[in-house]
Amino acid sequence: MTTTREPAGTAVSGAAPKAGLSGSLGVGSIVFMVVAAAAPLTVIGGSAPLGFLLGNGVGFPALFVVCAVILLLFAVGLVAMTRKIPKPGGFFTYIGHGLGKPAGLSAAYLALLTYTTIQIAVHGYVGYLISVSITSLGGPDIAWWVYSLAIVLIVGVLGYRHIDLSSKVLGVLLVCEVGIVLALVAAVVVTGGAEGLSAEPFMPTQIFSGSPGVGLMFAFAAFIGFESTAIFRDEAKTPDRTIPRATYIAVIGIGAFYTLASWALVMAWGPSNVVAQAAIDPGTMVIQTTLNYLGPVGELIINILLITSMFACVLSFHNVITRYQHSMSNAGLLPGKVGSVHHKHLSPHVSSIIQTATAFVLIVLFAVLQLDPVLNVFTWFSGVATLAIALLMALTSVAVVVYFRRTKSDARLWNTLIAPVLGFIGLIGAAVIIGVNFPFLVGDVDAAGVPVFGAVSAVLLGLIVVFPVAGIIQAAIIKRRNREAYEAITETIAS
Repeated sequence: MTTTREPAGTAVSGAAPKAGLSGSLGVGSIVFMVVAAAAPLTVIGGSAPLGFLLGNGVGFPALFVVCAVILLLFAVGLVAMTRKIPKPGGFFTYIGHGLGKPAGLSAAYLALLTYTTIQIAVHGYVGYLISVSITSLGGPDIAWWVYSLAIVLIVGVLGYRHIDLSSKVLGVLLVCEVGIVLALVAAVVVTGGAEGLSAEPFMPTQIFSGSPGVGLMFAFAAFIGFESTAIFRDEAKTPDRTIPRATYIAVIGIGAFYTLASWALVMAWGPSNVVAQAAIDPGTMVIQTTLNYLGPVGELIINILLITSMFACVLSFHNVITRYQHSMSNAGLLPGKVGSVHHKHLSPHVSSIIQTATAFVLIVLFAVLQLDPVLNVFTWFSGVATLAIALLMALTSVAVVVYFRRTKSDARLWNTLIAPVLGFIGLIGAAVIIGVNFPFLVGDVDAAGVPVFGAVSAVLLGLIVVFPVAGIIQAAIIKRRNREAYEAITETIAS
């Protein structure tokens, strides 16, 4: 039976006890939630075709391997921190302990931006997909944003309730979507694909063709969510074992699955034709592929599962964001009411309502602005999230090194120095590449196709600057007004 518990951290003098979350999630449940956030079928059906089309074409599958290696190195340091700092705040907590409270607060706000933008991006895509699917079946032609708003409300209801309900829903949906993709991979392998099976996607000439920077952006975005295992610490069973295991299983499993599935997609159409097929309609490429290899029944199943995959993705990110806001509230960074825990569902219900309202308002805004749900909403905001998460992970890697060099609490060089440094090099390199190529993603190019940082790029990249600055300013204000509260910021998170 699950019960609420009070935080073990040091409370600010005179402050009311902070409401803590609790639960008994095992490794499997947490892996299901974070892998659902990574949305395997959504990546294969949405990001992969765009990676072929806008990125490095046939060589796109190899970029999943590159990202997996970088993130596995990052995970080594992350896991070391989870064992020494048993708190659920994720980036905010680890960066705060390693690099100081101002850096921690800037990370907290950048994390909120990351998970909000990726959730909004998928809300746009799922609305479009539902609209297209219903229309193709002879149903009414209803605008994408109507369906997006409906999904926002359904996710809000599930997010309001106990986390166990979300984990069960996500588990079922994840097993189904992975199953259909593996069936498609098997069909491609058995038939030999369109031009025979080959390792062409992993050849250097293909990897560095086209715009590998843009391709890296889509590949990196596919992993967003795996690092959120630590956020569920308070709701995990034996978290000292559960969180590390879930983290490693998630990043390795995600990397292997994406590499295999995207390779099969290339083989299904053939290296000479896959980019041209993606150009016809990237949003329905995987559906057409399934029709070719698994027939009408397979097409119907994957169409449904593609929608449920995106639903699972936004539900998982909704749970992540609400817990970030809950932790920030317990640390005194957001109003105390945001950290409330429902007496029956034991969920951060107020935080869930706030996030639901945020998503609802943003979808309405994009509808008024008449943004395209795939080329604008999905592409633009997944780009913002990808660059932001790369910077957050790079900063976390630095925090790991600084923390363990200062505290001497873990003498393992690989875990606390070598792997985090290698991870930082890979992450900061990825961030630079993504940043330089960002104008390509949003269409800010001149007549010759050269990227230029125009108005759209400036606004979107500006968000990545404004949110961390807001955190730094808040840290300065709290420090000036209440030094005791400032000192307790990273200690008042429930643990």
